[in-house]
Amino acid sequence: MPEPKVASFPAIRGALKFYQIASIITGVMLLLLVAEMVLKYTPIHLELFAGGRGGLLWFAEVVEGPEGLESTGDGFNLSLGILVAHGWFYVVYLFSCFRMWSLMRWPFLRFIMLALGGVIPLLSFFMEAIVAREVKAYLATREADAAPGDRLPADPDSHPSPEGVR
Repeated sequence: MPEPKVASFPAIRGALKFYQIASIITGVMLLLLVAEMVLKYTPIHLELFAGGRGGLLWFAEVVEGPEGLESTGDGFNLSLGILVAHGWFYVVYLFSCFRMWSLMRWPFLRFIMLALGGVIPLLSFFMEAIVAREVKAYLATREADAAPGDRLPADPDSHPSPEGVR
C-alpha cells in the first residue's frame, strides 16, 4: 500500500481534526437516538416533545394505531428531530471518514471500520481515539525520518516569505 506524501501532511492534520469533531458529534447523536428508541419501542412507549400542551419539554405517550406506533403529542417531536439530525450528521461523518481514509491511503476494510463508528453505539468514540493516536504518531515518525529538504513546517503560516528566498 503506498504511503501518504509528506506534502499532504497539512491536509491530513486538517482531515484528522474534522474527523475528530464529526465522530464526537455523531457518537453523541447516536447515543441520543438509542435512548429515544428505548423510550419509544420498549414498554415505556414515550416520545420527547418541545412546546405544545405539555410545556417546554415533555414526554407524550406512544400508542398502537392501525398503521403502527403513533404519538399522542403535539408540538415539535424532538425524538424525530434526533433521528433526522443523526442521519445528516452520519453523512458528514462518512465524508470525514472517507477523507481520512483516502489521505492516509488505508485499506478499504479500515474505511468500513470507520464507517461502522456511526452506527454502533460508542464505537465512534473508541475509533476517534485510536485514529487520532495512530495518525499523530505516524505523522511524527514520518516527519522525523524525512530528509531536511523534504520537511514541511508544522505550522502552515510559518513558510518563509518570498523576499527571503533567493
